[in-house]
Amino acid sequence: MAVSVFIARKIDAGLFSQVHEDVFDGPVDPYLLDRFLAADHLHIAVAVDRDQMVGMCSGVIYHHPDKPDSWWINELGVAGPWQRQGIGTRLVMTCMDHARRLGCTDIWVVADPDDTAEAFWQSLRWTRTGDRLAMFSCAL
Repeated sequence: MAVSVFIARKIDAGLFSQVHEDVFDGPVDPYLLDRFLAADHLHIAVAVDRDQMVGMCSGVIYHHPDKPDSWWINELGVAGPWQRQGIGTRLVMTCMDHARRLGCTDIWVVADPDDTAEAFWQSLRWTRTGDRLAMFSCAL
């Protein structure tokens, strides 16, 4: 059976109860899932094999006061047994198509500058625009 890749909507919430453990960083919280799927600026492409979610690519639409809308890819994950089968590429392409339909003029990601990330994003013909990655955070 082929893996299906599509943008998840509220009606697809049940799919998040059958997620391969490699897809997200932790278990899906039903309350947080409902909030995510209800938000107009948050979107997620999912890859489903039979009844199991085996991949996802989540994104945020940024509305700016001085430039057109853009799409930021927040996370991309494909479960180990399904990697290197083009599923990550399909997830990103699904997000790109969806972003275009929503009026976004560009799409971007911040990735660790390692060989795997370089190879993946370059295979999609994306342009690297930075040299380093530094992440700063603060618990609230």
